[in-house]
Amino acid sequence: MCKRFSILLLASLLLLGCRAQDDTQAATVEVASPEEGGAVSTAPVQVDGAEPPLEAEVSEPVPDEPEGVDWSPLELAPGVASVSCELDYVREGDGASLETFDQAAVTAALGECAERGVVRLRYSGKINAAFASLMQRVTEVADTLDIGKRVLDIDSSGGMVEDAIRAGDRIAESRWTVWVREDAVCHSACVFILAAGDMRMVSGRIGIHRIIRMSSTASTRLELNRELRVVYDRVRDYLERNGAATAVADLMMAVPNRNLRLLTGDELALYGLDGINPAQDDLDRLRLMRQCGEDFVSRRDAFVRAFDTSCKPANADLETLNACGLDLRKDYGFPDATCPTESPLSEFDALLVADKPEHMGRRALTPVQEGEQGGQARREEPERDDASGDADWR
Repeated sequence: MCKRFSILLLASLLLLGCRAQDDTQAATVEVASPEEGGAVSTAPVQVDGAEPPLEAEVSEPVPDEPEGVDWSPLELAPGVASVSCELDYVREGDGASLETFDQAAVTAALGECAERGVVRLRYSGKINAAFASLMQRVTEVADTLDIGKRVLDIDSSGGMVEDAIRAGDRIAESRWTVWVREDAVCHSACVFILAAGDMRMVSGRIGIHRIIRMSSTASTRLELNRELRVVYDRVRDYLERNGAATAVADLMMAVPNRNLRLLTGDELALYGLDGINPAQDDLDRLRLMRQCGEDFVSRRDAFVRAFDTSCKPANADLETLNACGLDLRKDYGFPDATCPTESPLSEFDALLVADKPEHMGRRALTPVQEGEQGGQARREEPERDDASGDADWR
């Protein structure tokens, strides 16, 4: 009897272990060289009880960006960037490569997108000062040309923490959607860029690990931990103001920088790194209530809940996610006749206005006029839940 009980107990424990692994699908993998991407911090820190700052005499570790754009020569290599006025990356590719980054060149690259009202910036490379400058320049020109729909299509293994925070704060104030496609990754410092988007669409791998203090003068574990505490406090503040959970910073601390902790879909949702940005959602709700009405906001809430339930199976590629959302939104009366530019996935409608009849590869997009006539949702509207999130889908 005792032997039988032991066997049953062992089988139960093994089954629970298998279920836990299947449910979370979490994984930690080795990385060849964290310095090639990673999450690297070099900014000076002021440690309590220490004399002057441990490194340079600079008092502000992550300075605000200057009022005007610095258009001096920029070297992006080894990173690469391209600009497209299309959102269908399967059929249209990633657009024209950006080789020079002066004001005239960036303006010329984005010029065609002004008519469509949509720009997609594809970036593959490290998160560094050059990337932060690129985001500032493209945003400035998009503002000038009145290109309201902006997508950052990113593929990055990480880079510099302070540059990611600087670029992320710029993105957060400039109404960008961030894509991580199925053929892309967003690791380490790139996760801070992901957090900044108004909307985050994720099909690729998202991974985190411990921040590296490359310029540290610490000689003991205590000294190093004091420095890292200052850096992580900055990271927590950044995540909090951009609608992501500060628990991400705590989880990073537990993963050696030679490894990479891949986040599951459930974890991305839990930590506020997928879908709508909660911080932006708070800003938008009252504005949309006044501008578009309570019914509009209620339908958007219902659409977002349905999208999360119906359109996010495991391993779905980004094209499939977008196509599912485009099809689903018709059930909720979108595009809305009164507020078409605020409707879910309205960036695709902007392309239709420019007489582009088909987007998203395998699907033809429903014209705005059909949405205006289609008005009433075919599904019974659930009761409004003000505590639930809705998406601006910009």
